[in-house]
Amino acid sequence: MYKKILIGTFSLLAVFAVATISSAQTTSTSTASTKISCVGTAVNTREVAIDAAIITHGQAIQSAYTARAAALQQAYTDTTTAQLKTDVKAAWSAFKASVKSANSAWKTAQKAAWAQFRTASKTCKAPASVSDSANSVSEI
Repeated sequence: MYKKILIGTFSLLAVFAVATISSAQTTSTSTASTKISCVGTAVNTREVAIDAAIITHGQAIQSAYTARAAALQQAYTDTTTAQLKTDVKAAWSAFKASVKSANSAWKTAQKAAWAQFRTASKTCKAPASVSDSANSVSEI
């Protein structure tokens, strides 16, 4: 479900970015201020996408912890040690799988946002000094 939300969000953001950048390109990219504005729009689109992705990631992690808590609570109602071990193992296994999936979806969304930004900012034909791409290593 989270992947569908992410894909839908990024599709809409990509269309918005391309439309906005295209309209900026048709007006005139000859001035420095127009080029800076174009890159600014690409940066804004990237940041909106990253913000949406981190919110989705946080919700997925929270859901994983909630599900783990419920599963462990249920496991400790067992009356045999063997059943308890089985249920605890299943609870932790499901938790690890959920966290791994959430982290993978986050990384995919983050990379997609940066890739879209790079594509959009190239169309601005602005000098590299206008972009903040060098800071991408600061991402979590």
